[in-house]
Order: sequence, then structure tokens, then C-alpha cells
Amino acid sequence: MSRKGTVGRAKGDKPDTLSALQAANEELRAKLTDVQIELQQERSKVSRVEREKAQELRQVREQEQHRAAVLLTELRARLHEDKLRELQAAREALQRQHEAELLRVVRAKDGERQRLQARLRAPRGAGTRGAEARDEARRGFEPERARLQQEIAELRGAKRQAEEALSAAARNDRAKAAEMRSVCHLHQEELTRIRKECERDIRRLMEEIKFKDRALFVLERELGLQAGHAHRLQLQKEALDQQLAQARGAERHPGSPRREPPLAGGAGDAQDHPGNPEQQLDEKDARRFQLKIAELSAIIRKLEDRNALLSEERNEQLKRLREAESQYRPLLERNKRLVRKNESLAHTLRRLQGQLRFLTQENLEMKQKSGVIRRPSSLNDLDQSREDRDVDFLKVQILEQQSLIDELSKERDKLLRLRKQRKKMAKLPKPVVVETFGYDEETSLESDASSISYQTDRTDQTPCTPEDNLEEGAAREEAELRFRQLTMEYQALQRAYALLQEQVGGTLDAEREIKTREQLQAEVQRARSHMEDLERTLAEQGQDVKWIEEKQALFRRNQELVDKIKQMQEEEARLRREVQDARDQNELLEFRVLELEERERKSPAIGLCHTAFLDGRSPLQACCEAEGMTDIQVPELMKRLDVLGDNAVSNLTNEEQVTIIQARTVLTLAEKWLQQIESMEAAVQQKMVDLESEKELFRRQKGYLDEELDFRKQSLDQAHRRVLELEAMLWDVLQQEAGAKMAELLSDEERDKLSLAMEQWKRQVMSELRERDAQILRERMELLQGAQQRVKELEERTEAQKRQIKELEEKLSSCGHSSPGCLLALWSHTPPSSSPVKWGSERDAPGPKMWCGYSPSLPPRGAGAVTPLSWDTAPDGARGRPGLAVQGCLWECPLHPPRPLPTTSMA
Repeated sequence: MSRKGTVGRAKGDKPDTLSALQAANEELRAKLTDVQIELQQERSKVSRVEREKAQELRQVREQEQHRAAVLLTELRARLHEDKLRELQAAREALQRQHEAELLRVVRAKDGERQRLQARLRAPRGAGTRGAEARDEARRGFEPERARLQQEIAELRGAKRQAEEALSAAARNDRAKAAEMRSVCHLHQEELTRIRKECERDIRRLMEEIKFKDRALFVLERELGLQAGHAHRLQLQKEALDQQLAQARGAERHPGSPRREPPLAGGAGDAQDHPGNPEQQLDEKDARRFQLKIAELSAIIRKLEDRNALLSEERNEQLKRLREAESQYRPLLERNKRLVRKNESLAHTLRRLQGQLRFLTQENLEMKQKSGVIRRPSSLNDLDQSREDRDVDFLKVQILEQQSLIDELSKERDKLLRLRKQRKKMAKLPKPVVVETFGYDEETSLESDASSISYQTDRTDQTPCTPEDNLEEGAAREEAELRFRQLTMEYQALQRAYALLQEQVGGTLDAEREIKTREQLQAEVQRARSHMEDLERTLAEQGQDVKWIEEKQALFRRNQELVDKIKQMQEEEARLRREVQDARDQNELLEFRVLELEERERKSPAIGLCHTAFLDGRSPLQACCEAEGMTDIQVPELMKRLDVLGDNAVSNLTNEEQVTIIQARTVLTLAEKWLQQIESMEAAVQQKMVDLESEKELFRRQKGYLDEELDFRKQSLDQAHRRVLELEAMLWDVLQQEAGAKMAELLSDEERDKLSLAMEQWKRQVMSELRERDAQILRERMELLQGAQQRVKELEERTEAQKRQIKELEEKLSSCGHSSPGCLLALWSHTPPSSSPVKWGSERDAPGPKMWCGYSPSLPPRGAGAVTPLSWDTAPDGARGRPGLAVQGCLWECPLHPPRPLPTTSMA
């Protein structure tokens, strides 16, 4: 009963309790609403303070970055100014040096031009130097040009006619050379025949001389025998005279004893019968002695006559022998002189052949150089000067050879006239020389008392070799040798001239060629006189062989120095190739840098600070924390969206579930997009690091290449200096060796000429060196200007890229600041009623919750508008319209195009 009463009282008190509870609930709801509004206001104040703090921090950071950028820009500008100042100083120094060189070259060229203009204006008269003539020349430029063209055509015609005349003269020379060759062959045959005849006559004369020497020896021996026999007969005569005197004394004194003759055995028959009467004996002895005396006297007279004849014949033979020796001695001396001259001509021929080979080699080298290297058009005169000198030198040699050929032809005519005169003189009768050799070889002495008889029955008529024939043969031989040598030299010079003419072509200036020819003819005349003086001096001193050996030694030394110069030129060419390779490599590296800069310009160069996400945080969470919304947990929010989008929750309509699912999808895409941005940022930063490393590598390589280029230039300068030293060494050697020996031989005038020639050669070499230095200076200035231009372009591109990077950083930072609000605007949706709606559940996650609902205290923005409670800076178009807000946020991204949302999200 008590229980039922309690239940009844409870039912009676229930409406009051419910009304009290409802009133309390209303009060609590009102308080809760007030508390929530206050809480929201406090949160908005806190978020505003945090945003202000973040903005202040951002401004401070931007100010620091700006100040650092300003300092860096100032430092770079200062460094750039210092570099420009140094470059300007170097440029000014090089410009001053270049201007000095140019002024010196211009002065030299002006002096040369003025000298040439003075020489050109001299024959034209004083009227051409006036201003009126110049004005008239300016006014009459076209007629003058036409006249000059006509003169050029006339000169070309004259040149063509001269070439035709030269070809005709060459043909005539060839015909004359063929005729002279035939005459020379005839002369050679005649000379050979005369030489053979002379050798045959000489052998015959030598045999006759030997035979006469033997005859003289035999006659002298017989004369000695006859002299001994005469002496013996004289002794016998004296003995017989003594015996006769004794016999006569015995006749006068009969009582005196008779003496025996001392040479009774040698005088004939002795007194065989001592018993004969003395009278008979004396008479017989006297008659016999008288007969023997008479016979001996006749033999003595004959022997004396024969001896006189033999002595006369011997004297005559000796005289003829001396005459023959006097005739042969000039021939032998002439033969020796001709042999020496032949040797000197052979040496001259070898020297000329060596010069021809040297000229041919130089011609081939010049052809190769002209085929490989082409100088600028401003140096055409320098290119052709050496070829002009070679052509003029060959022309001078051709003129010399033609003059020698004319002299030889004159000498040949003279020899022919002398030959005709000698033939006429040879037709006159010549006296015949009769030579008597004396005794008959068949006679012999039979006994002491026999008579010796001799007869001169041998006569010989020996024609002597005439001296004029030998001289004529020697002259013919000399003329033949000279003609053959000069013909060979003339043909070789014609071939060399043809080669040089083919190489030079028709690019020679006629007026300059005439002036050069006149000047070189004068120099040739001076050189000829000098050469004649030197040859005369050398001929007087007789030092031909020694001088030739010294010339050969000097030529070998010169050839060695030329080889060294060629080696240095090859080294210079190799260094030039290496410098060109270094330049090509430098250009390739610059092209690579340009490509990298182009890629950097085209690629999105975003200079964001890469922040590593630790502890597995998402980029969206980092963005929210960066904006000061620390109470938002993106993973929890994603889970709650998944729970809300699940069909198990029945308090949401289909449209709300679709909206939540779309918001979940958009958040996922935003997170992926942020991850892509982070990866792209890391890739861009890595690319920037690579570009910086490549830039630094390029700078180091450029510095290395500049150092190598300087080293190569120094090597080239050293090579040039070495070439100059070798040339100076060659000149010193030539001066020391040849100058000491030629100083005594040369006169003062010749020394002055040699010094003038050396000064001219030195000026020419110095002008060539100055032109080469000026060309090298121009090339280096062009390279320096190109490098400066490239450096300026690179610096401009670097500054543009830095400005572009800074702009992209500012854009991306502004996009990053605005993207979280845009993305969180997707969370707003139209609630079904005016009561606040709680998203998610309190039991979903322990972290802070995100509330949004309708605030009646704020002014309404339209039907169904929802005010976000977590921020107050969302754009107007994004409030209550999630599709437009998302689309606007995506349009603000510079890296991704706008992606359209599903059609359900736009409803």
C-alpha cells in the first residue's frame, strides 16, 4: 500500500518536477549558450592574438630575409663593381697598350703611305696636291673610276701582251737553246775529235822525242868511243913520230944504238928480220907511218866534223824540246785551270740545285699554309710580300741567266770568227823542218886502223800541233760546260717561276709590280757590282775552296737553325691547337651553363624552406599548426568524417553524408597535394644544390681554363722570343764568321750598303712582329670582350632567376597561408534546423573537438548560412558554398590546375 502511495505521489509530483527540470534545462541551455558564445569569443580573441603574433613573426622573418637579401645584393653589387673596376682598369691598360701599338703601327703605315704618296705625286706634278684638284677629283669620281677601269683593262691587255711576248720570248729562247744545244753538240764532237788528234800528235811527238833521246844517247856513246879511239891514235902518232925521230937520228949517227919503239905491238908489224938493211927498214917505216898519219888525220877530221854536226843537231833537238815544253806548259796550266773552273761550276750547280730544292720546298709549304690558313683581308699585302719577293728574285735570276746566255752567244760568235781566221791562217804553207840524225847504223869498225864512215840519209818532217787549235778546243769545252750548266739552271728557274706564277695567279698589282721591279733592278745592279767585287777579291786571293767550305758550313748552320725554327713553329702550332681546344671546351661549358640556366628558368624554382615532418605528422596538420590552429587534429578529424559518412549513423541525411564523404576526399587530395609539393620542394632544392655545385665547378673549370690559356699564351710568347733569339743567334753567327773575314775584303761603301740592307731587314722583321703582336692583341681583346659579355649575360640571368625565385616564394607563401582556410571551408554545410549541430561524437577521440553551428547573435548571410566558429577570415564566397570555396582554393594554387568537384557537391 505504501508502495502504491509512493507511486501515486510520484505521479502527482511528476509534472512539477518536469516543469522545474525543463526550466532548469532552459536556464542551463541559456547559460551554456552564453558560455559557448563567450568561449567562442575567447577562442577568436586567442586565435586573433596568435595570428597577430604569427604575422609579427612573419614580418620579422621577412624583414630579416629582406635585410639579408639587401646585404647580399649590396655585397654582390660591391663585388661586381670591384670586378668591373678591375676589368675596366685592365681594359684601359690593354686599350692604352693597344692604342700605343696602333699609333706606332699607324705612324709607320702613315710614314710609308706618305713616302709612297710623295713618290707617286712627284711625277704627276704639283697641281694634284691642291684642294681644287681634290674637289675636282671628288666631283669627277665616276669618270676617274671609269678611266681607271679602262686603264686597268689596258694594263691587263698590256700584261696579256707582255705575257704573250714573254711566252714568245720563251719559245724563242727554247728554239735558241735547242739551236745552241745542237751547235754545242757539234762543238763537242769537234772538240772530241780535236782532243783525240791532239792526243795522237802528242803521243807521236813523245815517241819521236824518246827515239831522238835514244839516238842522242847512241851518238854520244859512239862519240865517246871515237874520242877514245882518236886519243889512242894520237898516242900511236906520237909514238911513231918519236920512232921516226929516232930513226932519223940513227941515220945521222949510225954508231948509236937503236931504240925500240915503246908501242911496237900496237903500231903494226915489228922488225921481224933484224938482219935487213937499216935503209930499207927506215924507208918502209917512214912510208908506212906517213900513210897511217894521213889516214888518222882524215879520220880525225871526219870525226871532228861528225862531232860538230851531232852537237849542232843535239842543240837543235834541245831547242825544239824546250819549245815543245813551252808550248805544252800553257796547255797544261790551262787544263788545270779548266779543271778547277769545272769543279767550281759543278759546285755552283750543286748550290743552285740546293737553292732550287729549297725554293721548291718553300713553295710547297707556302701552298699548304695558304690552303690551311687564311689571313684577314686587311693583311693581304703582308701575305703577298714574300711571294712577290720570291717572284721578283726568280725574275732577276732569269734576267741574269738570259744575260749570261747572251754573253755566251757573243763569245760563241767571237770563237767562230776566230776559228774562221785561224782556218784562213792554217791554209798558208808552213816551212818543213828537216832533221838529220847523223850516222848509218850499219857501219862498224873492223879494226883499229879501219875508217869509220857515216852518212845522214834520214830526214823527218814532223808537223807540230798548233797552239790555236788547242786553245780553241779548250774554249769550246769551257763554253760547252757553261752553256750546259746555264741551260739546266735556266730550265730549273723556268719551272720554279711557272710554279710561283701558278701559285700567285693574277692577283699582283701592275703598278706595284713595276715599282718593285725597278727597285729590285737597282738592287740587282748593286748586288751584281758587289758580287763582281767579291769575286774579283776572291780570285785575287785564291780562297775559293776555303770560302766555299765556309759557305757550306754556314749553310748547314743556317739549315739547323731553320730546322729549329720549324720545330718552334710546330710547337707554336701545337700550343695554338691546345688553346683552341681549351676555347672550344670553354664554349661547351658555357653552352652547358646556358642549358642549365634555361632549364632552371623553365622549371618551377621555388625557394621554400624544407621542413621535415617528424613523428608521422601529415603536411595538412603542419599547415594547421603553422596557422595557429593547434586544437585541430587532422587524423582524428579524418576518422570522425569516416564515422559520420558511415551508413550506421542514422541522424544524417544522404546529402550530409555525401558532403562529408566529399570533404573527406578533398582533404585526402589536399594531403596528397601537399605531399607532392613537399617532394617537389625537396627535388627543387636538390636541383638548386646541383646547379650551385655545377656553377661552382664551372667557375673552377673556367679559372683553370683561364690559367691554362694564360700559360699557353706565355708559351706562345716564349716560343716567339725563342724564334727571335734563334734568328739573332743566326745573325750573330753569320756576322762573327763571315763578318770578320769579309770586313777586310769589303770597302766602306760596301759596308754601308750591307748595314743599310741589314737595317731594312730588321725594320721588315720588326714590322712583321708588330703586326703579329697587334693581331694577337686584337684577338685577345675580342676574347676578353666576349668573356665580359658572357659574364654580364650570366649575371643578368642569375639576377632574373633570383627575382623569379623570390616572386614564386612570395606567391607560394601567400598560397600556403590561404590554403588551410579554403580547405576548412569545406567543413561548413547547411544544418537541417536552427539548433546547433555537433559534428562527431565526444566519445570518438580524446583530443579537442571542432564545433560549428548557427550563431543567432551574428547577422545572417543568407538562407541556411553557417558561420565558422574556428576562424573569421574565410572569404565571402566560401561561406555556405563548399564547392566554390574548394574551387577558388584550387584556382589559387600555381602548381596544379583546377579540378572540378563532383556534381553532387555543387548542388
